[in-house]
This record gives sequence, C-alpha cells and structure tokens, in this order.
Amino acid sequence: MSSNRDAALAVLQKTYGYDSFRGNQAEIIEHVTEGGSAFVLMPTGGGKSLCYQIPSLLREGVGIIVSPLIALMQDQVDALTQLGIKAAAINSNMEGGANARTMRAVRDGTLDLLYVAPERLLMDDFLNFVGDCRVALFAIDEAHCVSQWGHDFRPHYVQLSLLAERFQNIPRIALTATADGPTRKDIVERLHLAEGRTFVAGFDRPNIHYSITAKDSPRKQVLNFIKKSHAKDSGIIYCLSRKLTEETAEWLAQEGFKALPYHAGLPAEVRARNQERFLREDNIIVVATIAFGMGINKPDVRFVVHMTVPKNIEAYYQETGRAGRDGLPSNALMLFGLQDAAMQRNFIEDSTTAPEQKEIERKKLEALLTFCNAPSCRRAMLLEYFGDNCESCGNCDTCLNTRPTFDATVAAQKALSCVYRTGQRFSMSYLVDVLLGRDNDRMRMFQHDKVSTFGIGGEYDQKTWQHIFRQLVMIDFLAIDTNDFNRMTITPKGSLFLKEKRSLQMPSYVASPKGGSSSRSKKPVVFASDEDQDLFAKLRTLRLELAREQNVAPFVIFHDRVLHEIAARKPKSRFDLSQISGVGQAKLERYGDAVLQAVREHTDG
Repeated sequence: MSSNRDAALAVLQKTYGYDSFRGNQAEIIEHVTEGGSAFVLMPTGGGKSLCYQIPSLLREGVGIIVSPLIALMQDQVDALTQLGIKAAAINSNMEGGANARTMRAVRDGTLDLLYVAPERLLMDDFLNFVGDCRVALFAIDEAHCVSQWGHDFRPHYVQLSLLAERFQNIPRIALTATADGPTRKDIVERLHLAEGRTFVAGFDRPNIHYSITAKDSPRKQVLNFIKKSHAKDSGIIYCLSRKLTEETAEWLAQEGFKALPYHAGLPAEVRARNQERFLREDNIIVVATIAFGMGINKPDVRFVVHMTVPKNIEAYYQETGRAGRDGLPSNALMLFGLQDAAMQRNFIEDSTTAPEQKEIERKKLEALLTFCNAPSCRRAMLLEYFGDNCESCGNCDTCLNTRPTFDATVAAQKALSCVYRTGQRFSMSYLVDVLLGRDNDRMRMFQHDKVSTFGIGGEYDQKTWQHIFRQLVMIDFLAIDTNDFNRMTITPKGSLFLKEKRSLQMPSYVASPKGGSSSRSKKPVVFASDEDQDLFAKLRTLRLELAREQNVAPFVIFHDRVLHEIAARKPKSRFDLSQISGVGQAKLERYGDAVLQAVREHTDG
C-alpha cells in the first residue's frame, strides 16, 4: 500500500469513523491525491464526496468544490464542521462580511474546503483571487450538468472547461451519479479530462425496492402506500405540474401528514423554509416538481413516489436515488398514467430546442416508457441502461409478481382501426365505448354505431381495453393531443404496424392491489428486540435536541444507521462507541458522553 493510501485510510478512520473504503474509493483518492484528474461515476449514497474531501485534506491548499446548489451549501458545510473539517461557502446568500472572512481564510491557507457555485467561480475577479491562492484541487459536483445529452444541462457548467486551461497543474475531479454512455463521453470531452482517469462504480442500489403501477385513483393509491409502509417516515413525492404539487401537499396535510410543497413558482423564502424543514425535521413529506432534490444529502428518506412519469431514465434513477442513502430498505413507487406520457411527448415537440436535441429527448423518453412497460426485472433494465448488469433482483415488483403477456396482435389492430374509422378525433374513453358497442346519443350523433369497429371488442372489458390503449401509447403506436381534449391519433409506427401486419406481444392487464403497488413494498425491520427499538427512539430524540441547540440538521450529527448500531451494541465506554462505524474523533469528543449517558440510563432502567 502506498503512503498516500495509508494516509487516506488514517483520515477515513480518525475523521469519518469508518474502518475501510468501499468499492474503488481508495484508488480514486490515491490517484487524485497524487495530482491526477478524474471523472467519477458513482451511485447516490456511494460515497462520492470522500473522493474529493480526503484528497483536499491530504494535499496542500484548499479544495474548491463547484456545486450548483447554493441553498444546500450551508448544510454541506455544517456536516463537514461536525467532523472537525474547516469548510465554508461563498455565495450570494452569505453576508458580505462572511464572504470576506472566508476569502481571508482561503488566502491564509487555514481552510480545508470551499464551496462555490459555477457562476461565482467563473467571475474574472474570483478567478484572479483563486489564482493567487494555494489550491489543492477542483471538484465539479453534479457533473452531468455539463452535458446536453444529460437530463439537467446548465450552460454555466460548460464554461468550467477553462479550469483545465487556466490551472493546468491543479487536479480536477468531476463527479456524478447519473450518466449514460454518450453523457459520460460528453463530460470527459467538455471538461478536458481525457488525459485523466475514468472510474465507473456499479449503479446498483440493492436497498431500493422499485415498483411501477398503472395510475388508477392516484390519491387513494398514494395514501394506501404511505399508510401501509411509511406512516412515520420522510419521503418525496414528485409531480409534473406546480398545481398538482400544491394540491397534493394540501390534501396530504388534511390527511394528517406533515406535507410541504416545493416548486420554482413559490416565493424563494417559502422554498427555503420548506427545504430546511425537510432537512432538519423528521417525518416530513415534500411534494415537489423536479426543481427539488439535487444534492439533497438527507440519508433517511425512506420513499420516493412519482405521481407522474419523469422525462427519462436518468431523471428517474437520480430522483429515486434520493431514497435510502443510508443503505437501509426504501421504496420507489411510480404511478404510470396515459396522459403523463403524452404530456412528456408534447413538452418535447413544443420546445424550442434544436431538432437534434429533440431527437435525443424522444429516444430517452422511449427508453423510459419501455422500462415502465417491460415484464422483466426493473433493476436489471436500469443497470443495463447505464452499462451495468445484474441477475433478476428479487426486490422489484416484476420479480416478486411475474407479469404474464398475451398475443395482442388482433386487439391492437382493432384499437388502431377504431381510431382510424372514427376520424382520429376522439379520446380513449369514447373509443372504448365504440369497441364495446355502447349505444348512446353521442354515438348515434356521430353515426359511429354504423362503423365497422362498433361492438367488435366484446372479448375484453373496459379496464382491459383501457390497458391496451395505454400500451399502444407507450410503444408509440398512438399519440394523445393533450391540447385537444386528449384525442388519439395514429403515429407512423402505428400505421406501419397495420400495414405490415406484424405480431405483437403485450403485458396482460392486472388490476392494481389496494396498497397502490403491484408487489409488496419493503419496510425496514432492523431491531432485534423492543428494547433496541425503544433505545433507538430515545437516541433520535437526543439527536434532535443536540441538532436544535446547534441549528443543524439532525443527520449531520449521526445518521439513523449509526443510531441503529448504537441501539444494538449498547456501548459502555468511549472506546466501545469509537468502534461504531460513523463515529469519528470529533463526534466522539463532542457527543460521546451524552450518547453513553442515554444508553446507560436506558439499560439501567
């Protein structure tokens, strides 16, 4: 083992309280500490931050961390301060005096890590300031923001390429949790990292249970899911629109949950307050658009629900990855609705982006819809998309409840013919009425009781025909115009299917169970006894009191996983407590006596 790797391990054990590195952390840290640049792809919760924090501590100078998340920088700084690391942020949310003091500390060489937004870093005066200071490294977090192939492109990130030109002898490390092959290539090229090394860790998050089910009474489905598995947990619910976000949060609050809305249309002070409550309180549910979540370090988010489909697999993977960062069992539930897919397609077609960018987004959406529709293992499909692989996981809805398929060739032909015979002017509900031969005033007014497809669908009931139409939308045989009363039209792919008379397999319709998911969800069961569970609850109360005294989020003191281990092992001395993973020297000094007293009082009682 090299001296740098020995030094890194010593920092890991003393400062962070962990016995050993995970995966390729040690190799990355050694490479960057020795002055090499790198691109690192590692799943959420995989320990990316150590890959730049430890080299910053080992190298001379300050580590400059580029982050797009001004609102979360202080929480990141708080977490490092708890470890005894000298960290600070410079941004527009800070008072001028605080920024000046931080800049003096950087100039004096007394700061270990500095967080800045790309916009701040790229200012000429700030670049000149950095050029006069000793810099250990540049870390570019959320690096997928560099790439237009990615799901969260930000123009300012592209300009970070100048770091390679202006600071040629300073190592740069770019990190992200979500990037497919083209996005990775784009990041490396744009940030001039080709001469560095690329590290790709496995994408698997085995503690997350994935489930996708058809949207059918979505409020009832979500309420049953939360009550059944997560009544006292923190979670995130994603919605497509601001209106749905606010309505859902208000409804959940009426149902007795601590639910808060979050979207870009809310006043900045409301967003900041709701985000802070989510980070610093227990059992908070945030109902949000995609404006919420990047960089959220809260480790005990136990569930993520998508009430509407996201725009691509990268977004889905990143958003679901906000659950279970502590490694404990967590759930990801998506409710799939027909109109959601249509709206995402309309967003693409109505956007002002270049044609080639639209084509990229179409292909990414098609990959997501294929993922939603597939009868095979969800996890295996996710990993395959990112170039990884696994056997059937046994921890997703399709593995736990095998979904049969059927020959849908004739049914698809009937459905598409019905759309054509009625003039491609009507919604799904009316088309189903035509196929089932429902004679009513509207049917007679349009004389659709006379078309050849009237009444030819008697072999299936209404729910099954709705399922068939949904599947045809998902595979892009039909399109929905959400701006024209949801009328259905036949796409070029659908026309080709009718012309070529190809066969078609389709997943069978299965009614969603009452719990809102097509398989059992995973609920953490980690206590060996009621006594352990009671002690864990007392430790959480102590943690909350300590956090309020210091005005920090509870998880920056100890993660739930640390409290679980303390409750199970019941340490009697500081040495015993120091052997628990996640209890470093600074936290042992600061909280050891209070924790040991709580354990002692509980065991004596």
